[in-house]
Amino acid sequence: MSPEALLARIDARTCLDFLARMVQQQSYTQTEDERELVSFMLREMQVVGLDASLTPVPGGRVNAVGRWRGVGGGKSLLFNGHLDTNPATEGWTIDPWAGEIDDNFVYGIGVSNMKAGDAAYFCALRTLIEAGVRLKGDVILTYVVGELQGGVGTAALIDDGIRADYFINAEPTDLVALTMHAAAFVFTVELIGRTRHMSKREDRGCLRSHSATQRDDLLRGALPGARRHQPRPSRRRTWRARAPAARMAPATGRRLGSGRFAPGQTQASALADIEAMLGDLRTRFPGLETRLIAEEG
Repeated sequence: MSPEALLARIDARTCLDFLARMVQQQSYTQTEDERELVSFMLREMQVVGLDASLTPVPGGRVNAVGRWRGVGGGKSLLFNGHLDTNPATEGWTIDPWAGEIDDNFVYGIGVSNMKAGDAAYFCALRTLIEAGVRLKGDVILTYVVGELQGGVGTAALIDDGIRADYFINAEPTDLVALTMHAAAFVFTVELIGRTRHMSKREDRGCLRSHSATQRDDLLRGALPGARRHQPRPSRRRTWRARAPAARMAPATGRRLGSGRFAPGQTQASALADIEAMLGDLRTRFPGLETRLIAEEG
């Protein structure tokens, strides 16, 4: 069957409905609901004929892994995606758990990151199976947990010995293919200023300004030393600041963040770069103290 004929067999509405069913299952990270969605994916893989099972993840959690066995003589391909999500934030005008679909969007928590990609893997494989296609190599679907805890679900699969010749992960990239994986780490920056009476607030060290400046520096900064990858340059680093700026005039402030570093870099070198940024901040704001704390990983 030609690629064009296979593409014509894809039932877009059925695929969107499948995604909506995934969205309708709340899967906050490290909750029992997370396990329910993993179990749902297990059952769906079994229905279409995959050899599927749950595999353990430290902390009493589980992944779902399904294998569509090839006839032999071909390379294997593994698809990987996490099912856990962040909690719903304020400001939603549509039920974040309804899985509502209109002409432009599917609405819900975790659609982009990354239930849409997870559904795409499944629907693509189901289309091949229903079309009677047989591949030479195995196709493996891995639905994991723990993306928000450093990828512990994927790490557990590696420890279990799951391997493939090639793999694809559908983290959101605006549909641009990336051929590099960035390592991740979590850090905390503490800012220690001087607390003064409100009548002397100009002498307090202006912790709010320090915090805003430090945030902007981290968001703009790039960590040097990443190797270039052809035909396109690798992404050097992405920060996600996750804590609000300090209030009026407290003595200390804390900001949490996560960093990414590319081949040619290490967590130690990335932390050294952040420390250098903080050193510049201390120079600009005399009297400010900083503390950089890296989460063990």
